[in-house]
Amino acid sequence: MAKRDVWGSRTAFVLASIGSAIGLGNLWRFPYVCYANGGGAFLFAYAVCLLIAGIPLLMLEFALGKRMDNAAPGAFRRIHPKFEWFGWFAVGIGFVIVTYYSGIMSYCINYFVYSFNLSWGSNPETFFFGKVLGMTDQPWELGKLQWPLLIGLAIAWVWIVASVWKGTKTVGKVVWFTVLGPWLLLLIFVIRGVTLDGAAEGLRYYLTPEWSKLLIPQVWLAAITQVFFSLTVGFGVMIAYGSFIDDKTCIVKNAWIIGLADAGTAILGGFAVFGALGHKALIDGVAVSAVVKSGPGLTFVTYPEIINGLPFPQLFGLLFFTMLGLLAIDSAFSLVEGVSAALKDKFGWSHKRSNITVGLFGLALGIPYMFGAGIHMLDIVDRFMNFFGLTIVVIGECLIVGWVFKASGMRRFINSHSEGKIGIWWDIRIQLILPALILLMIGFEVYERIMGPYGDFGLRSQEFIFGWLVIIIVFVASILISSVKGTPEYEGRISEIRKDIADRSGDTRGEKS
Repeated sequence: MAKRDVWGSRTAFVLASIGSAIGLGNLWRFPYVCYANGGGAFLFAYAVCLLIAGIPLLMLEFALGKRMDNAAPGAFRRIHPKFEWFGWFAVGIGFVIVTYYSGIMSYCINYFVYSFNLSWGSNPETFFFGKVLGMTDQPWELGKLQWPLLIGLAIAWVWIVASVWKGTKTVGKVVWFTVLGPWLLLLIFVIRGVTLDGAAEGLRYYLTPEWSKLLIPQVWLAAITQVFFSLTVGFGVMIAYGSFIDDKTCIVKNAWIIGLADAGTAILGGFAVFGALGHKALIDGVAVSAVVKSGPGLTFVTYPEIINGLPFPQLFGLLFFTMLGLLAIDSAFSLVEGVSAALKDKFGWSHKRSNITVGLFGLALGIPYMFGAGIHMLDIVDRFMNFFGLTIVVIGECLIVGWVFKASGMRRFINSHSEGKIGIWWDIRIQLILPALILLMIGFEVYERIMGPYGDFGLRSQEFIFGWLVIIIVFVASILISSVKGTPEYEGRISEIRKDIADRSGDTRGEKS
């Protein structure tokens, strides 16, 4: 049997996992969601969801990969052969996300070049939506292919594939730069942001609690969704990363380190963002609420406007878009590694073959986002992959591990590979609390879609094509791939693993009453 890859060091594993968790969402989504859902009150809800859901799920995914010695499809197959499709569905959702995530990386790469001479000029909004995106007025108006974005997309995929070229060996080296670098740059922007004129007013909007909003279910749904997406749970990534850890790595401690590092980065990023937004509001003579934006509007419109007014604007532009690129690359290549590791496990492919195959398919599927209508497509695909694809995977993990494999058995395994111990409350969260919360979230989103189609244009056709149909395609593809026979090693290890699980079912090592 071929020897499985192992992280070169526990530090490399932690940095890679932190890098996967920390991404663009920490900087362009978290601060806005926090502001829109009660400021300091949302931070409380976010912390509760991190403790109840996020960190326990990190433990589950690390332990599942380690226990089954496989990426997501093989791991679920080893619980029972009929669950292999579910593992492919998980990595499939992650793959769809990286196809448009790489497109956003292309934006960052282009803006890095534009920063040399501040190409966006005095009207960054017209520049971004007009020249850069060539955005069309209607979703079904395809528009022109934006060649600079296509070139940026190709560069992004070369960068992604190069980062996982030799699996854990390459990733373990890359993350020292791509994780520590953004932290250093973020610290520079935090210091600069909070010292700008008007920053205090921006931070007040960010942090002032509206405790009454804790009574609104949508606030809690926003918090738990942010936790899942930010930690990269539900994409099969952390299962693959967990399958590469050695026997001495502490699952419990490292899950805490990774979860808190991700949350801390998101909260810290809010200080940089809202300090700068407070400054812009002061310059424009408007309320902070008038300049608060999320996503592309914040990153490629509002921030370039702020950079224009800073001393040494070219330098700050280069630093800002370098930081964004580094934040994006770790999340991107971790999603690719989740798919690549699954292909290597099942079909015995080499690192080179797996990475090139995933990269070429990802590049091809990312091209539609490079047209004028691409931003319209991206918005809907992103919404459905997160609110339906991701939540389906998380609830499936909880049910399969919690009730089929048995949460108590997985808890004993975690405790046998950890210095700190977890108790029966972990079982209760995995088996009962998390499924109930996620069902509530899915139910709310389904109700919203029944009441009206998603998007500003209100088109049921667009919602179906770029939302529901994409999820259906991922589901069908998962069934088809799972029906294909893998290598003899992949097929043969199932009986061995399942016998070992049965032999250990009464094992109480590491049990905590």
